[in-house]
Amino acid sequence: MDDTLFEFLHSEVVNYVVEGNNILNKDNKDEDLSNLEYIGFSVGYKIIERLTREMARFKDELDMMKFVCTDFWSAIYKKQIDNLRTNHQGVYVLQDNGFKFLTKMSNGKQYLELAPRYVAFTCGIIRGSLANLGVNCLVTAEVQNMPACKFHIQVQRT
Repeated sequence: MDDTLFEFLHSEVVNYVVEGNNILNKDNKDEDLSNLEYIGFSVGYKIIERLTREMARFKDELDMMKFVCTDFWSAIYKKQIDNLRTNHQGVYVLQDNGFKFLTKMSNGKQYLELAPRYVAFTCGIIRGSLANLGVNCLVTAEVQNMPACKFHIQVQRT
């Protein structure tokens, strides 16, 4: 898919969810983010299935994360994650210094409050992809200065 089309599609999904709640007289940011994350979860679950269907199983969790940072991220965002860090105890931080959905927004501090709605979908994509690979996790995003974004993945051990 053309990069510009993907960006427009993402922007319209965000607008649809946010405006849909505004039309229903709901001013619930948490519900907006939850809906966007759920849509992303469904997308990520399906994309990883397609990308890995002819691959051998991953040997461990770290290999899965490396795959997400390289091949998976490249398939979606046409670039690899800039940095992957882990504490080797189930916490991973993926850093994208030029996150696609934030690069078109101004670097001003006034736009930082809008950033969560533009990264919630991607949090869902990551969580959905890992869920399909058998990893139950919590994914959150941190945007301190635009357009950099850090995705924190906390693996849920049972």
